[in-house]
Amino acid sequence: MKFTKMHGLGNDYIYVNCFEEFVENPSEVAKKVSDRHFGIGSDGLVLIMPSDKADFRMRMFNSDGSEAEMCGNAIRCVGKYVFDNGMTNKNVITVETLAGIKVLELFMQDNKVKLVKVDMGEPILTPANIPVLSDKEIFKAEPVCVDGREFKVTCVSMGNPHAVSYIDNVDAFPLEQIGPKMETHSLFPRKINAEFVEVIDRTTLKMRVWERGAGETLACGTGACAVLVASVLNGVSERKATVKLLGGDLIVEWNEKDNHVYKTGPAVKVFEGEIDLKCL
Repeated sequence: MKFTKMHGLGNDYIYVNCFEEFVENPSEVAKKVSDRHFGIGSDGLVLIMPSDKADFRMRMFNSDGSEAEMCGNAIRCVGKYVFDNGMTNKNVITVETLAGIKVLELFMQDNKVKLVKVDMGEPILTPANIPVLSDKEIFKAEPVCVDGREFKVTCVSMGNPHAVSYIDNVDAFPLEQIGPKMETHSLFPRKINAEFVEVIDRTTLKMRVWERGAGETLACGTGACAVLVASVLNGVSERKATVKLLGGDLIVEWNEKDNHVYKTGPAVKVFEGEIDLKCL
């Protein structure tokens, strides 16, 4: 199987061009190639596929083999891949995902994609659609007890579910202890991506993320969008802010006119290779 390793702010995936390759049982392949000791090493596997609804289709699998609806960092890399490899000559493309069709605007440097702006669509705030087991109109600053500690949690879906909590010191936060317990809390029937946020100022938010099926990652694009939406709802940020992640910064805006969330950040190719899956 030929592959390309790429990352968005350190959120790294193995990308396979399924216009040329066929991946049998991608869930098992994701687990094998993601292993950082015995495989290639990544947060998961992304398949770039034909679509009858958009320019391209993206399927993505976490490192534990579970299929995810959407990843904001991964989809930026899809945009870079298809342009840099001559699969499109357009600087605005559409990509089909399980979270709907996303629009990507590609920004070039030396005729290669450097930055990608993604229209992430409208945030979903209705608890049943996130999903969260709650009869509230929106799940905002609601008390959730995890490991004997109470968090004020705001839930947002950006095509996948997120639970955002605010803390004083994100660097010192015991994410490895709290993250998996928030992910699997009984309130969240499909599990949850858990973001823990320190408000630096009204245009700067610092976060760490525990992702469903992957654990802590260096960046989560949908998570950064959820954090911005939650922060506006809670009155702690402007509608456009820099979201600082372990892997770098994203610019996120929740546009008041169309209610869409826009995210701009880098996409980087690391290397290409070929792997014999039978050897794994």
